[in-house]
Amino acid sequence: MNYFFHPEAEEEFLKAIDYYEDCRKGLGFDFAREIYSAMERIISFPSAWPEVDTEIHRCLVRRFPYGILYESISSEIRVLAVMHLHRSPTYWKHRAKSKPDIKI
Repeated sequence: MNYFFHPEAEEEFLKAIDYYEDCRKGLGFDFAREIYSAMERIISFPSAWPEVDTEIHRCLVRRFPYGILYESISSEIRVLAVMHLHRSPTYWKHRAKSKPDIKI
């Protein structure tokens, strides 16, 4: 199964890596590793996490206050947000069912 980051989700992800790396050397890498670990869980069991909106799921990230919001369409996962859990909960809604630009 393939997965794609919405361009704004990729930007959030990269900014969070930079932020954590600025906090402590190596912490940005640890954050990225936790995001990719969550992506592996999502790919293995795409409907295992609760829906936060119609067909939009949220998988919580271990160790960091983040969740991955995604939709599963056909045989691909579209990551809509790499969201800090203290951020406005609906800021990402305009991203749903949009064409992804980034393939991982």
